[in-house]
Amino acid sequence: MQILLAPMDGLTDVYAREILTDVGGYDFCVTEFLRVTDTLFPKRVFYRRFPELNPGLMKSGQQISHTKSGVPVFLQLLGSDNNAMADNAAKAVQLGAQGIDLNFGCPAKTVNRRDGGASLLQYPDRIHQLVKSVRQSVPLHIPVTAKMRLGYEDQLLAHDNALAIQEGGADWLTIHARTKKDGYRPPAYWEALAPIKQLLSIPVIANGEIWSVEDYYLCQRRSTCESVMLGRGAMVSFDLALQIKCRLQGKEIAALNWPSVCNCLEKLYQLMDQNHELNKKYIAPRLKLWIKWLMPNYQQAEDIFNTLKRIKDPQSAIQLIRASAIS
Repeated sequence: MQILLAPMDGLTDVYAREILTDVGGYDFCVTEFLRVTDTLFPKRVFYRRFPELNPGLMKSGQQISHTKSGVPVFLQLLGSDNNAMADNAAKAVQLGAQGIDLNFGCPAKTVNRRDGGASLLQYPDRIHQLVKSVRQSVPLHIPVTAKMRLGYEDQLLAHDNALAIQEGGADWLTIHARTKKDGYRPPAYWEALAPIKQLLSIPVIANGEIWSVEDYYLCQRRSTCESVMLGRGAMVSFDLALQIKCRLQGKEIAALNWPSVCNCLEKLYQLMDQNHELNKKYIAPRLKLWIKWLMPNYQQAEDIFNTLKRIKDPQSAIQLIRASAIS
């Protein structure tokens, strides 16, 4: 049973990967997608999207393509050009990437209008060729994985797409249990994953609407998938992966209290503040975003959000968060 941290553009970046894997419970992370057109990117583009590849940023003892706590990180590529996808995958591996994940699930209109993400779910043959091209471009010991939704407008091609990904040579498949048309509206159709899992010989990982340990067990029963990828639930509960792992081991642990959550936010602030290439105007908005995600589970987050959302200065923002941790 494995738990993966989902790629969420603008949210589960290098800072989130470091902080959440340090809390614990995760076996793999996947980067936010790198959008591939017809270009072979220079090294600096890979380093910008995937800082864990940059030897100059490695902490003492940290492996390339791993978080500081030792969790492997895969690069996600999004595109539809077979040769460009293959070439960029090969270059990423040359730079040290431990795995390549292919995005067939992004529902964003801008991505889908440009022949990427979930729009490819209308064409199983093209998906097959994309996976095959990438698989052939990297050494066999490097995992090539994929993430898809159940379909574009409907679920009619779900089995065809899953088989296309397997026959293209993917090592495992993550399925977001909704179509592109469904977006992120509840529910997630976990039961639709069970026949796909039975159809395939590669592992199938469930994704979508897992907000709690109880949701994990319900998803597991309906999908028959033991392994899961956590997305938005990981931002609402920083310790969700750890809670699931402990429950499976017959252990009960207390959820992170607010001071512990604030320690994570302090780390987020420090990591961003120490990044000399980051425009400091982005620090306060990122802190606000994380606080907003925490509001369903922490009254303290709700208590400070109305004040925090008016603050633009990063130091003032973190001082408010620090004060809330001891009040």
